[in-house]
Amino acid sequence: MSPADPTTKKPLDIVVKFALSVFVGSFALIWGGMYLSRPDRSIPPYTVGSQASHFVATYVPRDTQDEQVERLVKRFRKVGHETRDFGPMKIYPTTAGDPGGRYRHIIIYVFDDHLKTNPEVLAKYLAGEAAVIKDYVQSMRGYYRLQDQDEEGGTGPMAHDGTMSNDTRILFKGLVTDPLPVEDEPEPDRSISPL
Repeated sequence: MSPADPTTKKPLDIVVKFALSVFVGSFALIWGGMYLSRPDRSIPPYTVGSQASHFVATYVPRDTQDEQVERLVKRFRKVGHETRDFGPMKIYPTTAGDPGGRYRHIIIYVFDDHLKTNPEVLAKYLAGEAAVIKDYVQSMRGYYRLQDQDEEGGTGPMAHDGTMSNDTRILFKGLVTDPLPVEDEPEPDRSISPL
């Protein structure tokens, strides 16, 4: 066999091996980081639009189903029961400095219209502007209320001035110290894709 034989393969240069390992390793790190930091898919994506004192206005995408809103409200309930720390749920402390806890009182409204969660609209609702109240209440997709030990959550509008809407479905009402019911968790996302 002569040294110029075209059938012999030259080993890869050390620089090429290093570059390939860096290339493959970087993709593995990126994929792993995205997989580990992916959002919780058992609840619908939501955003906190505004917060005034213990009132929080959140919104979900318009195509969110009622069952998904129900799962979100029940997740707020679970947090209220287990840790009472809504910080990981993107909510600032509602009773900061209160010896009873940073989230002693909280009312979370769920909308599917981001315009309803503007700080100005929430302020007008809380100020009692009649032109805003009716539309604001009718637009609610769900709510969660925690006052000391009492909690309530439901889909549809929250009762306003003692008036309950026909569209409201109360999911739970009681004490935060009551045991949580055992419910079927949604099927976990088994996808290996981080997206």
